[in-house]
Amino acid sequence: MVRTILTPDNTHIQLDIPSEYVGREIEVTFLALDELKEDKPKKTMGDFWGILSDETADQLREHVKKSRDERERDI
Repeated sequence: MVRTILTPDNTHIQLDIPSEYVGREIEVTFLALDELKEDKPKKTMGDFWGILSDETADQLREHVKKSRDERERDI
């Protein structure tokens, strides 16, 4: 795998593909790293009020409780 971070100074980037990747399907992705660092408000159970059925909400609450209990036990 080849991964690098750069700051382009124009709209053109040339890529040299390693010879072992020739003829293989590869993924090329670009994104601005500052977009990943945006602080998004964290969701709470209250954000899903009225979206989930009572049964689904109870199942989710029970799953979260079990996960927390297991994590506490492992610490």
